[in-house]
Amino acid sequence: MSIKILTEENKIILKTKNTMYVMEMLHGRFPVHLYYGKNTKNTDFNFDNNYRSFSPYYEEYGKSFSPDTAPLEFSFFGYGDFRSSALKIFNSSSGSDITDFIFRKAKKFRGRKEISGLPYAEGASETLELIFDDAVTKSELHLYYTLFNDCDVISRYFTLKNKGKNDIRIEKCMSLSLDIQNKECDLISFQSKYFYERHVCREPLYQGNRRITSRRGSSSHHANPFFVIADRKATEEKGEAYGFNFVYSGSYLNEIEVDQNGTVRAMVGLGDECFNYLLCADEEFTSPEAIMTYSAKGIGEISRNMHSFVRSHILPADVFAKRPVVLNSWEAFHFDIDEETMVNFAKSAVECGMDMVVMDDGWFGSRRNDKAGLGDWTPSHELFKNGLRAFVDRVRSTGVKFGIWIEPEMVNPDSDLYRAHPDWVLCADGREKLLSRNQLVLDMANPEVIEYLKASFDKCFEGVNIDYFKWDMNRNMSHPESPYLPAERKRESSYRYMLGVYEFFRWLRERFPNAMIENCSGGGGRYDLGMMKYSTQIWTSDNTNPQDRIKIQYGSSFGYPASVMSCHVANRNSEISDPKLLEFGFRVALNGPLGYELNIINADASVKNTMKDQIKEYRKYEDLIMNGEFYRLKSPFEDGCYAYYFVKKDNSEILLSYLQSESDKKERVHRLKISRAIRGVIYRDNLSGLEISGNELRKGITIKADKDGKYAKMFHFTLYGSGLKY
Repeated sequence: MSIKILTEENKIILKTKNTMYVMEMLHGRFPVHLYYGKNTKNTDFNFDNNYRSFSPYYEEYGKSFSPDTAPLEFSFFGYGDFRSSALKIFNSSSGSDITDFIFRKAKKFRGRKEISGLPYAEGASETLELIFDDAVTKSELHLYYTLFNDCDVISRYFTLKNKGKNDIRIEKCMSLSLDIQNKECDLISFQSKYFYERHVCREPLYQGNRRITSRRGSSSHHANPFFVIADRKATEEKGEAYGFNFVYSGSYLNEIEVDQNGTVRAMVGLGDECFNYLLCADEEFTSPEAIMTYSAKGIGEISRNMHSFVRSHILPADVFAKRPVVLNSWEAFHFDIDEETMVNFAKSAVECGMDMVVMDDGWFGSRRNDKAGLGDWTPSHELFKNGLRAFVDRVRSTGVKFGIWIEPEMVNPDSDLYRAHPDWVLCADGREKLLSRNQLVLDMANPEVIEYLKASFDKCFEGVNIDYFKWDMNRNMSHPESPYLPAERKRESSYRYMLGVYEFFRWLRERFPNAMIENCSGGGGRYDLGMMKYSTQIWTSDNTNPQDRIKIQYGSSFGYPASVMSCHVANRNSEISDPKLLEFGFRVALNGPLGYELNIINADASVKNTMKDQIKEYRKYEDLIMNGEFYRLKSPFEDGCYAYYFVKKDNSEILLSYLQSESDKKERVHRLKISRAIRGVIYRDNLSGLEISGNELRKGITIKADKDGKYAKMFHFTLYGSGLKY
């Protein structure tokens, strides 16, 4: 990585391992974007003016520059750029929301700026800082571009400082803005709904504005923050593409606009609907971090860039040498749990070779259904007569680790907490509160709420050997206003709520440093980089039907590595009594950290032995699944099947999966090409004994579709002998 500031040419060149980013301070004043693409020795990039009638210009510079048509690094509202802006500020003293930030200085430094209260990428890095000021508002803008020494991702964020005497308000906040010129592009986004998260949506971009957003107080099941802009003809392995994401877990806005010249503007940030921030004199605000990456080798390379970045710079260190294979109680018992049931559950887990039992909802206070008790974090004496500590010790004595479900952000109206503090929930003055899953949202912007939660969890788990927390969040925000905040800061409620959530996450990790956290929000409702900063893995979806999971896991793979994608074999389709479905569910689950959600207490020996063998097989592939490079071959949305492979960095080991959920009466033949196979060597499939050359693997293995569906085929290739040449 490198950053070059060419003062005489007014140009700045950023280089990652394989990409280059070039900008120019046109006339020493305007931040114009010139190039983002593959590394090249050519640095003679010039600004393509594309001036149009009706586009305003500065008299001093004439038509050589118009903010309406130039490809800009960052755009401000009201100063002549009629496209959507990245930053909008309201000046309370003048009533104006127009700014014109002038470039003053560029500098670079080792490391990066820390973002107080928010998650951000860490690791060896170098940062470019651009400094601008606006003479009227007396505000100073610092744009940051952080490069990482081992990956092709650039991080973007900004700091706004109020240097004047009057208050200003941030009315729109976008952390990243990128103008892409002279390309016909498609937008690839990941949308759908609860139970069917991150379905792939590809659509052509035409002139106009496209907004992908969440107003729910979470990144949501409905529209994931990750998206791709790709050449119209880009495929998995060919064509140019740009990937974007946001290191944040609350409401957000992705905005994509195509202008009159065909320039595509992509922006990522907090947006303008669910965010507004008061900046008083001498205060400053730093935006959440957004990231971007470029690929000249198709959409698949975007995914691999993102996977590498998340593993190296976002995810917390693993608590355990190997991720535990967990057995979760929810789909086995729902709320119908007690000490003896859970101990027997643990004994059955040991018989099956599982590592951990997780006790889900229903263990605290008066919580026997979803209508009461949430917020009262006191273990139920009725369920655990000798206390939680003694119960957990009993479970652990069977030979498994112990995990527990929590939902810190929520409260039932029928709870001791709500009766004592009805003012501790998000609500709007004079408005009726709306329930979802019989619960309300605690005001995490209120420091008293955070301190209550810390004290409650500290007392509840004092001396208890907790190995794992499953942090859930089972509703979105309606009336997202904090009673704690004064009127002038009410519109900061959603943002300050997330600051409180992140504060409690950091406290939980510090208080229980040996416990792993798995994040959940009704499944994949907060499947984002902000949560991944504190959570080793995320519950991918509440939908554990393997036929549906195929599409969910396919979509999830575009922006996020397999190591975060919690994949469980569950009881929704009676897999436990149908060997074919148990096997199919397992093959589908070999796309991330493995777990189970079914009642195995009374399962017969053959079922338990099957699961024991499955876990042994998973352990053979585990390192490759967690750390291997990932290639998609077939799309379940287009090809009637999902095929993909993991490959070791040196290409010596390949795990190829073919998954077919639906019937195929035509029994089509699919050719699966392994482009990473080494030419001139022999591979051996450890599952079938097949010996095959790397050349043949590159040409492709053929698989005939199954006419009945619910069919899986796997190959585990390793170099035969010492990679015997032929």
